[in-house]
Amino acid sequence: MSLTLVSESVAKMQPVHTTSLGSLFQGDCLDLMPQMDDSTVDLIFADPPFNLGKLYGAHFSDEMAEEEYVRWSRNWIREGARLLSPGGAFFLYNIPRWNILNGAYLTELGLVFRHWIAIDIKFGLPIQGRLYPSHYSLLYFTNGKPRAFTRPRLPIPVCRHCGGDIKDYGGHRNKLNPEGLNLTDVWTDIPPVRHRRTKNRGANELSEKMLERVITIATEPGDHVFDPFGGSGTTYVVAEQMHRHWTGVELGDVEPIINRLHGHRNVVALPGLGDAAKGIRHGKAAPAT
Repeated sequence: MSLTLVSESVAKMQPVHTTSLGSLFQGDCLDLMPQMDDSTVDLIFADPPFNLGKLYGAHFSDEMAEEEYVRWSRNWIREGARLLSPGGAFFLYNIPRWNILNGAYLTELGLVFRHWIAIDIKFGLPIQGRLYPSHYSLLYFTNGKPRAFTRPRLPIPVCRHCGGDIKDYGGHRNKLNPEGLNLTDVWTDIPPVRHRRTKNRGANELSEKMLERVITIATEPGDHVFDPFGGSGTTYVVAEQMHRHWTGVELGDVEPIINRLHGHRNVVALPGLGDAAKGIRHGKAAPAT
C-alpha cells in the first residue's frame, strides 16, 4: 500500500522526528491534514481536548464557546474522514456531550456507525443536579465495510479474594471459549494514568491498553495509523510496538513523545489540579462530563 502522505501542490510541513515506521510533526493538525493525500490512512484515533478548561499550555485554549468548539471539531473530523482508506476505521474519544454531535456529523459525512463504546471512568466525582457520570465515549465508525476487524477476548473474570468465577454463566461455564469472553462495547478494564511514575506529561494521558485494543480491533500489521492530537504519544508508541506505520502531530511540546519513542522516561511535574490536569480552576469546579 502507498504511504504517500503529502500533496506536492502545497508547502510541506517537515517532521521533527522519524522512525522506520512513523513521522512526528509539531504544529496544528489543521495545518498538516490538508497536506495529506486522500484515502491514505487505515485507522484514525483522535483524543481531542474536551473543552473543559483543562491546562494544556499557552498554545491552546480549552475554554471555547460551544459554537466555536463544534465548528473546530467539524473541521478536523471532515479532514479525517477524507483521509480514511476504504474500510478504514475512525475512533473518536470524548465526553458524551460532544460525541453525540460528533457521531451525527460522522454519519452526515457518510461514515458507517459501528459502536458507541463506553469507557468506565475510575474515581469520577458526583455532579450536583445530574446523574453520576461514569463513562467516556469512544465512537467507532468505518468508511464502508471494515477492511480489518478482530474481536479481542478478555480473561474470564474471577474474584480477587477467593479466585472463583464472579458469574455462574447460567450453568454453562464449561461451554465458554477457553480463550476468554468476547469483548463488549462497555470497557471496564482500562486503567487511568494518574501517577507520576507512569505519566509522561502533566495533562491527561491515555492508557496504552486502550490503544492496543483499538489497533488490534481495526488494523493489521503494516497498516497506517494517524492520531491528530499527539499528547504524550501513546498512540505512536503502541503503533511502533505493534508494527504499524503511523503519522502524528502535536501542537504543544513534543519532547515527551520523542523521549517515549526512544524508550526514555519523562520526569513530570503534575499541575496540582488532580493528576489529569482537571479539578478546581479559577475557584470553580471543572464542568460536568
